[in-house]
Amino acid sequence: METQNTRRDFFKKASLSGIAAMAVPMIGMADNYTLDLPVSFDGSKLIVPHASGLKITGTFLDEISHDIPHQNWGEKEWDRDFAHMKAIGIDTVILIRSGYRRFMTYPSAYLLKKHNCYMPSVDLVEMYLRLSDKYGMKFYFGLYDSGKYWDTGDLSWEVEDNKYVIDEVWKNYGSKFKSFQGWYISGEISRKTKGAIGAFHAMGKQCKEVSNGLPTFISPWIDGKKAVEAAGGNLTKENAVSVQEHEREWGEIFDGIHDVVDACAFQDGHIDYDELDAFFTVNKKLADKYKMQCWTNAETFDRDMPIRFLPIKFDKLRMKLEAAKRAGYDKGITFEFSHFMSPQSSYLQAGHLYNRYREYFGI
Repeated sequence: METQNTRRDFFKKASLSGIAAMAVPMIGMADNYTLDLPVSFDGSKLIVPHASGLKITGTFLDEISHDIPHQNWGEKEWDRDFAHMKAIGIDTVILIRSGYRRFMTYPSAYLLKKHNCYMPSVDLVEMYLRLSDKYGMKFYFGLYDSGKYWDTGDLSWEVEDNKYVIDEVWKNYGSKFKSFQGWYISGEISRKTKGAIGAFHAMGKQCKEVSNGLPTFISPWIDGKKAVEAAGGNLTKENAVSVQEHEREWGEIFDGIHDVVDACAFQDGHIDYDELDAFFTVNKKLADKYKMQCWTNAETFDRDMPIRFLPIKFDKLRMKLEAAKRAGYDKGITFEFSHFMSPQSSYLQAGHLYNRYREYFGI
């Protein structure tokens, strides 16, 4: 019996020691962030040319967390994240959507009454604008998504609610914060979507009229081989769009919206890496024709894995940014820094991606 107790005590002490050993560095990681970044690293020896890609200078802010786990950050964590963004040259933050179905990022009197939405515990729009002012960043407001487009395939459903949201937000925030510098029309489409041209035009026109011409942009996806259901088990599909079909369909869409939509940031993760140049060349050609800015939405999460979604492998991100630079794109934004690239992300790999990105660009 005494031997058993001794053995039990030994294992108990050993277990506690092991837990303590693991806990100490994790506590340190959480509390001791520093932005005293070295200019170079002694680690990775790159065998590819440095800084040959387009830099990421903007990021979405995903606080509705529709299919990405919420990190439950407060203002202290968000302030720290803005500092990490600023350190690598990010100058623009974009609220990906101000609400989705009944969840909201700000206390909208209209949405509370119209859709019986849930009251948020914090006014995130106000917080993001204060932090954007503090760090000298531009803030783009993402419109409301009722979910009806996803249910019906008809984007025109989103126009009516956003008539009120646009006016409400400009009155309450846009006219009061220097950093409020644009609008993101948040409906995501890929091809000939019912009501898309009319909806983009109506919402873009109202955004510009109410804000004295502030810029607007959209971020659609390319209907490529990796454009599959996020909740499904497949990683690819057979009926992918051709480059020629993509050019024809988006030529028609751009023709109908270019007077009220200033930029298009195609998501870059739905096509394969050897297709990037062909599609990116067409995107830039169309944007130039219709005098729109051509941005890339460089996804920093990996679509090639059965686990949805984890931070992307650095070489995949590098190839996408290099293709964007070859095509002459005007700006690089990402979905999205805080989950997939931040040193304080809940994903350990995100901080490593941040370091690899800094090595590559010599930051």
